[in-house]
Amino acid sequence: MLTGAVAPLGLLAGLVCGTGAHALEINLPTETATYQPSSLPGFELAQTQCLICHSAQYVRYQPPNMPPSFWEAIVKKMKATYGAPLPDTDIAPIAEYLSKTYGAEDAAAKSK
Repeated sequence: MLTGAVAPLGLLAGLVCGTGAHALEINLPTETATYQPSSLPGFELAQTQCLICHSAQYVRYQPPNMPPSFWEAIVKKMKATYGAPLPDTDIAPIAEYLSKTYGAEDAAAKSK
């Protein structure tokens, strides 16, 4: 009785092992999104820390004209929620760069 149930499993195992797995090569397109250059220290930190996990395009998906507190919360979320290997000392400079380059501070500067 048991052999009837085990035989199909043995056949399946033989098929899986006997087919020989082949590596699948996937070529992704070249990354074209970049952070806007800046002399702020957070620019270099964003280049080295943020791009480890996601593209620069992620910033453009955030709501426009957000205040510095929003950007600080986003950077902290990347560390606390998503486990970004980000030293605490890098949070403020990255948030400042994002706020001044993409947030409300950038919008205020452009409107003058």
